[in-house]
Amino acid sequence: MQDTFDSLVLYRDDSKKTLLSKARLLAEKSEEKEKADLISGLLNFAEKTGIEGNLWHDYMAYYIAFHENPFSISCERRDISGSIDNFAMEDCRKLRKLFNIDIGETFKLSCGMTKSIKDFSAPAVEKSIAAKNVEKFAASLKNSSCDEDFFIAVKEFYKTYGAGAPAFSKAFEVCDKDGRLKAIEGFDQVTLSDLVGYESQKDRLIKNTEAFLEGRPANNVLLFGDGGTGKSTSIRAISNMYFDRGLRLIQVYRHQMESLNSLIDSIRDRNYRFIIYMDDLSFEDFETEYKYLKAVIEGGLKPKPENVLIYATSNRRHLIKETWKDRNDIEQNEDMHRSDSMEEKLSLAGRFGLQIYYGKPTVDEYHAIIDSLAAKEGIEMDNDRLHALANKWEIRHGGVSGRSARQFIDYIKGTEDYRK
Repeated sequence: MQDTFDSLVLYRDDSKKTLLSKARLLAEKSEEKEKADLISGLLNFAEKTGIEGNLWHDYMAYYIAFHENPFSISCERRDISGSIDNFAMEDCRKLRKLFNIDIGETFKLSCGMTKSIKDFSAPAVEKSIAAKNVEKFAASLKNSSCDEDFFIAVKEFYKTYGAGAPAFSKAFEVCDKDGRLKAIEGFDQVTLSDLVGYESQKDRLIKNTEAFLEGRPANNVLLFGDGGTGKSTSIRAISNMYFDRGLRLIQVYRHQMESLNSLIDSIRDRNYRFIIYMDDLSFEDFETEYKYLKAVIEGGLKPKPENVLIYATSNRRHLIKETWKDRNDIEQNEDMHRSDSMEEKLSLAGRFGLQIYYGKPTVDEYHAIIDSLAAKEGIEMDNDRLHALANKWEIRHGGVSGRSARQFIDYIKGTEDYRK
């Protein structure tokens, strides 16, 4: 096993931290510590993913599926070259050998432990997208009758699902240390229908996103307006809505602005559409991180790739705080602002071609949101009483908004006798 593992070219384990590297170490040393490390790793893998069945087969399928290398990325892009194919075929021959090892004999496991790993049953919970796809992939690899069939199964998987984490997850955040994408577990399953009202805003967002997915011209989007009105909800819902069409969401925080260029380079030309999502974006007058964002949007010598857009939310239309000093620092020429300082600060929002305003709902609209949420939650209460309580709530909790309506309904469910 050691020689097979060490001779891999495209599917090398340079990190030395995966379960495959632990398996190699166990096969070499066959000591109790290495055995415990491997079994513990397989059980943690099963618990994290919800996978069941033959854990060794599932893990090997997971390792192959998540491995990003010249072959897997080429398959995803559907532009495989003959030379890469040849290297991949040789690696797949070795991977099939590793996939089909007798884990009990290779790792000197007890009969009971071997049986449990080969037929592992997970708790009855809803499986993640990754778990379902990896289990199907493992089954296709198991049914491969020869090295060539194994190679074809691997190639077809990449063509269908893609390679690496984007093949399985809707949303990601960026790891500060190395810039890798980390899948966001338990991503909110909200839909646009959960956001009551704001129909014109949702329609504009849908049309822009569909143009982006279809390869037509589309704009970076700024959703601005009052807090708690559904700006962030709209973007999360869009991510859920178009996952099956290859849309992926990457959340970037303000302190990560300097890494934007390297992030974009890592997803450039992938066979997915990426929305870089910046929530509650705003800058104080002394902060300069916004210049990184301006540079990315503008492009320059290396333009922003066509498979990337930026969607941001903010309570400020111009994103950057405008002070009275800025207003006074102008030249009067037909009442136009000529200050370099002012132009610098107003120009960032102007880089977003589509700006969508989310305003506070009217009282009637607020009551409509309350009624809709109450119906979904099974709250049975006289409308007049419900509205009266909701009015008291909003006065004490930040005014009328979708957020305060949601908080009010949660309060009612948790504390009030709301049944008739």
